[in-house]
Parts: sequence; C-alpha cells; structure tokens
Amino acid sequence: MDTVLYIHGKGGSADEAEHYRTLFSSCKVIGLDYKNFTPWETGREISDAVSGLRKEYDRVILIANSIGAFFSMNAGIENDVFHAFFISPVVDMERLITDMMSWAGVTEEELKAKGTIGTSFGEDLSWEYLCYVREHPIEWTVPTDILYGSRDDLTSLETMTSFARKHNAGLTVMEGGEHWFHTEEQMAFLDKWIGEKTVY
Repeated sequence: MDTVLYIHGKGGSADEAEHYRTLFSSCKVIGLDYKNFTPWETGREISDAVSGLRKEYDRVILIANSIGAFFSMNAGIENDVFHAFFISPVVDMERLITDMMSWAGVTEEELKAKGTIGTSFGEDLSWEYLCYVREHPIEWTVPTDILYGSRDDLTSLETMTSFARKHNAGLTVMEGGEHWFHTEEQMAFLDKWIGEKTVY
C-alpha cells in the first residue's frame, strides 16, 4: 500500500490533507502538523515523518504547498519519496527574501547587524535564515509535477520555469490562478491536474 504525505504552507494546517483523500482513495493520506518554521528544523520533522512512513508503506507520495515544498526540499528525503506534487512551491527562497528586504527597505548590512527585522507586511527577516538558504542550495531529484498560478505574487513564471527545467519537473500553469489555490474553480483545476498526473 502507498501513502500520501501532505505538507501545508504558511497559515495552513495538516487538516487540508482531507481534501486529497478522495483523489488518492487507494492510499493512506496523512497531513503533517509540523511545529517549526525554519528549513533546518522543519526539514528534520519532515525527514522523520517520511522515514517512519517508509517502514510501513510501499511508497511515499508527497504533496507540498508553497513554503511546505521548500521545507520538503531541505529535508533530505529524495531517496524515500516516489513522486512529488508541488502546488505554488517556493523554489527560490533567496530571491523571495531579498525581494522582501527590498519591499521593506532593508539592506543586507542592516539585517546582518540586527539579526532579525520585522516588516510592515508581517514577515520577520532573518540573517540566519538568509545565510542558511545561501549555504544550502536546493538539490532535488524526486520525480515532480508542479502546479503554478499565473497570478502568483511570490514567484515569477520565469523563476518557476527555470526551476522546473533544472530539476526535470513537469510544470502546469493555470491562467488566472493565484499563489493560494482556494476558489472553487482553482480547486477543480487542481483536482483535474492531480488526476491527470497520477498514473500509478
């Protein structure tokens, strides 16, 4: 028997895994309620979860949303995941952090000196986080399909296309789709996409 592990994005929850149970009716679908929010800590949580599932199930299929995909790619789980579905993944965290620094008017020198700086849009900028991202470039070899919305405000189509090409991932673009797939139309598109890509 196979299992599906769902990794939510920021502001999400493990309960979102419920949506995928009908799409993977022959699999055990599990959502991970991770407790940390850094790639090094959350990555360990994901790694532990996948290792545990591999002992019980034949194959682990990963569904990861937004920053959940970034955390997953920092978990060292390539050898234990059969296939991955990424929804609006954050694939260039360094670019996203530097973009947020620009939006907040924060320089690298200021961030290095202060360590952590809060922003008016609710994100804390962290020098430790930025250094980790630069020192740990993504290496991802799992067969992966990506769903991207053309109106994603966190990652450009150019960045997503470059990542998909570099990592030999399939890329599907929903015209008018947003970073957060949540409307009835968007979820119907998502469901159809997974159905078309699930051939096992």
